[in-house]
Parts: sequence; structure tokens; C-alpha cells
Amino acid sequence: MADSAASAKRNDSMADKRTRLIALVAERSLLRGTDIKLASGASSTFYFDMKRTTFDPEGAALIADLMFAALDGTDADYVGGLEMGAVPLVACLSQRSFPERPVRGFFVRKKPKDHGTRRLIEGLMEGESLSGKNVILVEDVTTTGGSVMQAVEAVEADGGKVTTIVTVVDRLEGASANLEKHGIALKPILTVDDFRVK
Repeated sequence: MADSAASAKRNDSMADKRTRLIALVAERSLLRGTDIKLASGASSTFYFDMKRTTFDPEGAALIADLMFAALDGTDADYVGGLEMGAVPLVACLSQRSFPERPVRGFFVRKKPKDHGTRRLIEGLMEGESLSGKNVILVEDVTTTGGSVMQAVEAVEADGGKVTTIVTVVDRLEGASANLEKHGIALKPILTVDDFRVK
């Protein structure tokens, strides 16, 4: 009985955090205009500039809590994502995971720098790799899934396995079906249906 009461309280808390995040994203990150070009190449009359929320203290905390809850039931060794949108998400989520269920983080560059370590995957120690590891990728906004597939390919080239992508906002424009073709599940925290954009 005590366990079910605690579970119900935790679910209520997550629902409250989700509701607050919707309000914060609507206030800080939802931009409206005409012919805004998306990463997918399509045009839209609205755009989610999620850095305005991920770099907000409350927004970062809410996203970290909700993404951490989304990791329940997954076997994640690492969490990572494609620069730049995923970088603050990975940092916040990795920090949130400690000490309850520590998950190391990394990010994938769109292309290696021509100096320094010249790595495509950043955040791993010398000799550390994703080989044989279960990896969860995160994204701030997902449209068709094309961008995050760059990170999937980098992880797989390093020997890791991606089973799940957790996104803050799914625009519901085909990403779930596209990722499913690669055996990857998309778990959105929010979707475009949580906002009045149509």
C-alpha cells in the first residue's frame, strides 16, 4: 500500500512538472512567424528555440527530472546527443542521475575539430569507448529524426547500441516512425499537441 501511494505521489509530481514545463516552453521558447526554416529543411510558421528553456534554471531542472524519469525501465550505460541542442540536456541529465543512478554523458560533434583531440565523440576518457554499451540519446526538438540519426551513426560506429531517444518536444512530423525503422523508440516529454500552434 505504501509503495503504491509513493508511486502515485511521484506520478502526480511528474505531471505537475510536465505542466509547468509546457508553460515555460510556451513562454520562453515557442516562436511564431512565417517561413521559419527547420533543420529538416521544411518550413514552418512556428519554431521551438529550446535553448531559451534549457539554459533557464527552472527549465533545466524540470527537463532533467522529466528525462531522468523517462529513463526508468531502460538499461542506459551512457546518455548523449548531437551538438549543440543536446549538450545542455546531457549535462543536466548526467548531473541529475547522481547519486541515484549515475549515467555518464557525452556529445557528438557534427564534424571533428581540426585541432585538439579531433574526436567526433566528446566526453569520454582516453581508452574509453561506447563498445558494447547501451546508449540513450537526447534531443531538444525532434521533427523527422534526421538530425539525431547523425548521433546514432556515430555511436554505432563506436560499437554502442542506441535503443531509445528521449526528446523534449516532438513536432509529430514523422520522427517516431522513421526511428522505428532502425529499431529505435522515441520517448517525447512533450509534443506539439501540448501547444496551440495550429
